Amino acid sequence: MDTSSNGQRSGTGSRQAVKKKQSRLPASVLFMLGSRRSIKEIAVKKGVGTPVVQLKGVNKRFDKVVAVEKMDLDIEEGSLVSLLGPSGCGKTTILRMIAGLETPSEGDIFIKGQRVNDIPIHKRKLGMIFQNYALFPHKTIFDNVAFGLKYRNISKEQIKKKVMQVLEMVRLPGVENRMPSQLSGGQQQRIAMARAIVIEPVVLLMDEPLSALDANLREEMRREIDNIQQMIGVTTIFVTHDQREALSMSDKIIVMKQGLLQQEGSPEEVYNYPANHFVADFLGHSNFFDGVVIGREGENFRVKVGDGNEILVHHPGAWQEGDQVELVIRAQSYEVFERGKNEQKSNMNCFDGTIIDRSYMGGEVSYFVELENKTVIHAIDIAKLRPLQRGQKVWIQVKPNYCGLLPKENSQA
Repeated sequence: MDTSSNGQRSGTGSRQAVKKKQSRLPASVLFMLGSRRSIKEIAVKKGVGTPVVQLKGVNKRFDKVVAVEKMDLDIEEGSLVSLLGPSGCGKTTILRMIAGLETPSEGDIFIKGQRVNDIPIHKRKLGMIFQNYALFPHKTIFDNVAFGLKYRNISKEQIKKKVMQVLEMVRLPGVENRMPSQLSGGQQQRIAMARAIVIEPVVLLMDEPLSALDANLREEMRREIDNIQQMIGVTTIFVTHDQREALSMSDKIIVMKQGLLQQEGSPEEVYNYPANHFVADFLGHSNFFDGVVIGREGENFRVKVGDGNEILVHHPGAWQEGDQVELVIRAQSYEVFERGKNEQKSNMNCFDGTIIDRSYMGGEVSYFVELENKTVIHAIDIAKLRPLQRGQKVWIQVKPNYCGLLPKENSQA
C-alpha cells in the first residue's frame, strides 16, 4: 500500500455546484457588464459555437527537450479553465504559446477561429496577468491601468471613464493618483487585473497570479478573481500548481505531466474519477492498494487487496472477476471512531486499527491508523470537540461509493 499527501480539497464546491453571491458594483459598471454576462451564460450552459481557443496537434521543443507534446484542447467561451500540474509539466509553455511569446514547433493555435501562429502578441486581443504583477513602478495607478488603452483609437475622455469603471470593479476606487509602491501586494494584484481587463480582451491569461501572496490574501484574491471573471464573462486560462485553486475556481481542469495531457474535465470529474494514478495522487490525499476483483455483490464489486482485506467498491466500469486493479480511497472519505463507541454499519467497509500518528489542523484532524495486519491508512476526519489521540483503538470505515478503481496496467501512467 502507498499513502500519499500532495494537497487536499478545501471543501469548496465547484463553480457549477455552488451559487456565488454577485458583488455589489456601481450601476455604470453593471450596465457595462450586462450583455457580456448573458453571452457567457448561453455559451457555457449550452456549449454552442466554436471554442474561443483551440490547440490542434501542438508540440513544443526546446532543442532536445520536449516541453509540450500532442496537445489538443478546446476552451469554450466564457469558461475559466485551469492548466494544473507540477513544475516543468508544460502548462506555462502552453500559456506562452497562446499569448504569442513562444512559437509552436508543430501544430496550430486558433483564437476565435483564426489561426494565430504568425500573428504578433499585440494583435491577438489578449489580456495577461503575471506572477510578479509587472506594474510600472514609475507610473501612477491610472497610467498603469490605462497603458493598453493608449495604443488604441480611444479618446482621453473614454480612457478616463474606462479606467475609473475598472478600478471600481476591482474595489480600488480613488487610488488612481497613487504609485504602485504605495499599495499592498493584494492591491497591486488587483491593479494588474484591472489593467488586463480594461482593454476588454477576448481571452484572459493568468500565469500563477496568486503564488506570491500569503495564504489569507490568496484566498481573498481567489474569490475576487472568480467573481470578476464570472461577471464580465471573459474566457480565462489560469495556470497553477495549486490543486485548491483549480478545484475551487475552474469550469474545467486540464491536468498535465511532462508535457502530456493526463485528464480534462470538471473539478468533480477529475477529483472523483481520476483517469490514472498520477491524477489521483496529484489531486488530494489518497491511499493506494493493489488488488484483484474477486466477485460482485449487487451493485458493488468485491476487491481483495494485497494485505488480505476485502473491500466493497461501487465504481463505474465493466470490471470482471480476476481483473488486476489499483484501489484508490481519498483520505477525506474515511470516518474514524473510538472503538466500541459507535456501531459498525453493515453497508460500510470497516476495519479495526490503532492511531499511530495524528495532526490537528483546526477544522480537521489527520490520522495515520495502523490496522491489525500492519497496513497503515491515512484518514482526514472532521475535528470533534475532543479529537482522538495517538495510541487509541479505533474503527475506521468508508462507504463503497467513495472507493475508486483504476486498471492496474494503466495505474502508473
